[in-house]
Amino acid sequence: MFDGFDMGKMSGMIEQMQEKAKEIQEEAKHIEFTAKVGGGLVAVTINGIAEVIDVTIDDTLMDDKAYLQILLISAMNDANKMVEDQKKSQAMGMMGDMNPFGAK
Repeated sequence: MFDGFDMGKMSGMIEQMQEKAKEIQEEAKHIEFTAKVGGGLVAVTINGIAEVIDVTIDDTLMDDKAYLQILLISAMNDANKMVEDQKKSQAMGMMGDMNPFGAK
């Protein structure tokens, strides 16, 4: 079942994955995701490590606190989903490069 399995290669691949994960984390700080809701009345921009870096609110919302809160929550959730989708995509790409059984 484990013919061709090389623990040395596996260890090396794990080290490579850890190094690649660090690189991705550093690069993620410079990636921006913007979610716009309410027809563009609210926009939230976050970076790839889910830090909010900008919030834009249309002036017409200043008198409707409840609606503003709903739109902010929605925009933040949408932006966070973008980050999670990016992380999953990157993880799948990393896993695609791994093959502990030596076959190509």
